This record gives sequence, C-alpha cells and structure tokens, in this order.
Amino acid sequence: MAIPVSAFKSYSLFGGATDAMVQWWYGHNAVGFYLTAAFLGMMYYFVPVQIGRPIYSYRLSIVHFWALIASYMWAGGHHLHYSALPDWTQSLAMVFSIILFAPSWGGMINGVLTLSGSWDKLRTDPIIRFMIVALSFYAMSTFEGPMMSIKTVNALSHNTDWTVGHVHSGALGWVGMITIGSLYVLLPRIYNKPKMYSISLITTHFWLATAGTIFYIVSMWISGIGQGMMWLATNPDGTLVYSFVDTVEFSHFPYIGRAWWLLVCIGYVCDGI
Repeated sequence: MAIPVSAFKSYSLFGGATDAMVQWWYGHNAVGFYLTAAFLGMMYYFVPVQIGRPIYSYRLSIVHFWALIASYMWAGGHHLHYSALPDWTQSLAMVFSIILFAPSWGGMINGVLTLSGSWDKLRTDPIIRFMIVALSFYAMSTFEGPMMSIKTVNALSHNTDWTVGHVHSGALGWVGMITIGSLYVLLPRIYNKPKMYSISLITTHFWLATAGTIFYIVSMWISGIGQGMMWLATNPDGTLVYSFVDTVEFSHFPYIGRAWWLLVCIGYVCDGI
C-alpha cells in the first residue's frame, strides 16, 4: 500500500519496521501461494499423467494443501531476524517456518511414492527425470528454509549469498524443472503428437539444467557461508578480523562458479528447439 506522488514515484503508507513486515508478509506469500502452491498443482497433475498411475495418496495431498495455507502466511518475518521487528514477531515467524517442514515434505513424499514401482522408467524417460529432480530440489529447499529461519542459524546466513542459493534451489531446481517437465507432458497433447520431437534433446536439456542449477547453488552456499563466518570473526579486542572488501574478494571464485548457471539457459533453449 503506497501513496503515489508522480507517475514513477510513490511513498509507502507504512514506515520503518512496519513497512518491512508488510512487504515481507506479501513477499513471502508470493513464494508460498504462487511459487509453491501453483507448481505443486503441476506436480500433482502431471506426475501421475506421465507415470500412468494415480497420485499415491489423495488424502495426503488435501492435508498438504490446507497445512500450507494455514501456516505459510506467518513465515515472512523470518527474513527480518535481528532487525527492529518485535522479537515475538520474529519468533512467531521462526516457529511457523519450522512447522512448514512437515507439510512440505509430506507433499514431496507423496510425489516420490507415486513413482514407486516405476523407477525403471527413469532410465528411459527424461521427462520423469525432470520431475523427480524437481521433487528433490523441493525437498532440499523446504528443509533448508526452515533451518535458516532458526535464529542461531540465521545469525550466520542473514544477508549472505547463502540465502541467494536457497532461493534458487527453489526457483531453478523446483519451479523451473517441474515447469519444464510439465510442458514436455503437455505440448505433445496440445498438438496431437505421440511424443516430443526429440528425446535426446530433452535428455541434453535435463543434464544441462541439472548441472547449471547445482553449480549455481553450491557456489552460493560456499560464498554465503564464507561471508557469514568472515563477518562474525572478531579479534580478542572485539574488532573485526576481516573488512567488507575481504569478503568480496573471497566471493570472487564462487561468483565465477555461479556463472555456470548459464547452462540452465542453454538447456531452456534446447526446449525451444
């Protein structure tokens, strides 16, 4: 909510910590109800279609949905640990973030168990590989998020590249791969074709996307954890051991590693081909 003063400028209706809390309420709910719920819908529909069997547990999918709806909206404040936000609000966000681990992994397990008895198809069907790797990234990011919301862990991770790596394990690994897998299921049916034009191109796309995403995430983990440890390091007299420039220099090679995420873009070009 903002007050416009010109065509390209406005002022927030709220100030300071209140503004931050309002922004993260909506910002994190965008992650929860768009980048999570919408793409879980893809998983619940297209995994059974491609595998040729129903979802493992319909009841678990309903519990998964309502548990996410009930708890996700309170989690945004975990981005504001150690800020001027009231401590009880930070703690509430941490508690609900940890609670989110259960429904998130419940949905992931539901998707994985749907593949039970059909694992042999992973050797021949790269579309299913996209989907199972997407579920793996979903599992990883939904474990990492609650863990990073814990205040003692957040003391290390806050404002570092570790957060960037976490976001992209969800964005590139989960959202990107389940979307591409779903499109590969959908497109032949739209154009009334028996299958995609080239299975080998899909396989190439899969390995490029997987490699690029892993390079990106691991590079950010190394950079972020290193940054956090350097920022917290102090001499016996309480002065900082490292300057900010030292942390920038440390991140140089991880940032070169992050550039390998371009493999993901190359993979998406293969999709267009």
